[in-house]
Amino acid sequence: MTDQPFTEPTPIPMPDEASPSLARSASIIAFGNIASRLLGLGRETTIAYFFGASGLVSAFQAASTIPTMIYDLLVGGMLSAALVPVFSDYARAARRSEFGQVVGTVLAVIGLVVAGIVVLIMLLAEPLAHLIAGGLSEELLAITASLLRIMAPAVWFLAISGVVTGALFALKRFTFPAFAAAIYNLGIIVAALLLNQRLGIYSLAVGVLLGSVLQLALQAPDLLRAGARLSLGLRHPALRRIWLLYLPILFGLLVSQVQVIIDRRLASGTGEQSLAWMRDATTLFQLPHGLVAVAISLAALPSLAQYFAAGNERDFNATLGRGLRTVLLLITPATVGLLLLGTPIVQLIFQRGAFQPADTDAVVLALNLYLIGLIPASLDWLLNYTFYARNDTLTPAIVGVVSVGIYLLFALLLVKPFGYLGLVFADSMKHTGHFLLMWLLLRRRLGDLSGLQGGVTGLRSLAASAIMGAVLLATLALLRPALPAGFVGNLALVGLAGVLGVAVYLLVASRLGVQEAGMVVQRFSRRLRRR
Repeated sequence: MTDQPFTEPTPIPMPDEASPSLARSASIIAFGNIASRLLGLGRETTIAYFFGASGLVSAFQAASTIPTMIYDLLVGGMLSAALVPVFSDYARAARRSEFGQVVGTVLAVIGLVVAGIVVLIMLLAEPLAHLIAGGLSEELLAITASLLRIMAPAVWFLAISGVVTGALFALKRFTFPAFAAAIYNLGIIVAALLLNQRLGIYSLAVGVLLGSVLQLALQAPDLLRAGARLSLGLRHPALRRIWLLYLPILFGLLVSQVQVIIDRRLASGTGEQSLAWMRDATTLFQLPHGLVAVAISLAALPSLAQYFAAGNERDFNATLGRGLRTVLLLITPATVGLLLLGTPIVQLIFQRGAFQPADTDAVVLALNLYLIGLIPASLDWLLNYTFYARNDTLTPAIVGVVSVGIYLLFALLLVKPFGYLGLVFADSMKHTGHFLLMWLLLRRRLGDLSGLQGGVTGLRSLAASAIMGAVLLATLALLRPALPAGFVGNLALVGLAGVLGVAVYLLVASRLGVQEAGMVVQRFSRRLRRR
């Protein structure tokens, strides 16, 4: 792929003008992610209460993997790598007249392709269940196939919703896409609560279908309100651009999905509860990752794409540096906090009903190993989007293939002696290896990256997080014996330790010269003085 812009340069705001916009956009996405993650935790709490960490949950996890894989292959990877950059180009004033035709054409093509795939999933449910979870018992495999048939139509609604999300992001309308995942989780919760006694584990599959319909219903009207008048143009050159950008990503995703299949297959052979434990640990891992890395990266992508299209490297680098520093500032203390508060957090969220203390111990062990890769995975997310914004999808795809090799190396060596924990560690090594390779390649592409000041912010954030961690350890030692066991005690422990940890971290980070932390402390101090 070339780094040459597709269009003539257009006036782009300077970083001091773009910064509030980026912050505001990231805040909207972050609030949506907060709602999504909270409802996601509610979803997992509901599942844990009714079904524990049982083989039925592992069957649901295996079945839901297939729709997720199809979505990632057809739309998820295309969304950030091709749809948003191309849609952003046509969302500019100079080309806005073509925007509706491009979006309408993509919707038609994706809709037809995915409809055929849905039919295939329903016809091939049994062999797909054996492929993804062959280590489960025959009874659980039959349940997996039935769950898959119920969930299959959700793939179509999710795919169409993904294209609408890309169009709204290009228009910098972030509110409804930000809350789309929240409404999806709400659908699962509602179905589980209302249909659990009647349908059992199948209520979760109905919830997936309900959530996908609600997700599309939430976003589609906003696209029309934005003035997009959809039409067809099957020969429009934008289709070729999207395809050329997406083709390398498709190859990389195919390889990564092979890794997912191997991961699920190996995990299903380490015990029928392993997939359920890994699912709960992944939920907690994805909470800070979604709130920080995904929110900042999605907010930055349209601006990065437009700066590159305008040949504005100075503002491109400034936006990238601001994003990397913000990710480091937020994700480092989150990692330390989850490491130290993992047990009370898991007890607070999951341990009730059918979810037992032994399940808590298993989930915490997995979480601690996942956290090894949290900082690299969070930084890596923005690096991927940086290459996408430069119309280079080949480089992330190649690095993705290499990272799958890293995963397989560790997984095949460690799964026998360490079971599911070996697979979790292999996943962290994959994220770490991917980040390091992407960083080296970005340095070759952009030259000296010291001006981004990521290293300085990282070291200062790490030092502040270490001090915060010491305070948290002392706090836990004092509070744990004084608080009652159970939900109330864990809620008080996590709440008090969390508030104290955030306060200590921000104060120390601001004293160490982290500009973003100092701004937060100053604003909070001004508000206190006003009151």
